[in-house]
Amino acid sequence: MTTRTNTTAPIGRSLLTAALATALAIGAGPMAAAAPGDDGWTGAGGLALSGADNAKVDAYIDRAKEAEQSISVDVRTAAIASHAELVGFDKRLKSPDSLKRKVATSLKEHPEKNLDTVLKGLTDAVRYTLQWPDGTYTDGVATASSLLSAWGNNSTKWSNTWGRARGYKGLNTGWRAARSGQLFEVQFHTPASKHAQEVTHLLYEEQRLPSTGPARKKELQAQQDAEFAAVPVPPGAGRLSPPAPLTVPATG
Repeated sequence: MTTRTNTTAPIGRSLLTAALATALAIGAGPMAAAAPGDDGWTGAGGLALSGADNAKVDAYIDRAKEAEQSISVDVRTAAIASHAELVGFDKRLKSPDSLKRKVATSLKEHPEKNLDTVLKGLTDAVRYTLQWPDGTYTDGVATASSLLSAWGNNSTKWSNTWGRARGYKGLNTGWRAARSGQLFEVQFHTPASKHAQEVTHLLYEEQRLPSTGPARKKELQAQQDAEFAAVPVPPGAGRLSPPAPLTVPATG
């Protein structure tokens, strides 16, 4: 049996105190105004939402926008404490069109599911990317994830693909926010893995469309594999594991 190494770093009292002070100083920016609803939604590949379903998704988006404010305080503070670069913070909220495309795709691929079930399973309506150089990546991830856990955010997903022979390389994590219960995503990257993700994003989006045929999907996957094959693996990244739950005061 293979023993899994827990590389989560212990959090010192001084780090928690400093992080808490940073969180209180950061606060949160103003909430973006909600877009007006409409009668329905249509997208590429024959995707569509009825007027009633579209209204439900709009309501979900409004709740995610409200929850994002306190989540961002935790994530920004964890980034500062772990010396991470917070990449693409202005895109922390998934666009309404992208979210609706994801919902409509899920409903089309899984007709046994209803809209409420799909919405409850969304993990990236609120999402962040933290990035470190290869040499500090593993310690940075351990510190940032431990802080998020310490503030009561429950780890719901830990997808470490650094050890893969082919395909996506990185660490994608899911969390349930301590205050709102909103699910959110934090991706942990190096500059090289983030670049590969950006280069392959459109390929991945096309691959996900229900209208994309098997042959084209295989071709798109091969292109993505080639891009990620050139990404170096930071020392110890493949052994990173979820943080052990801690009980300390949240950031505010």
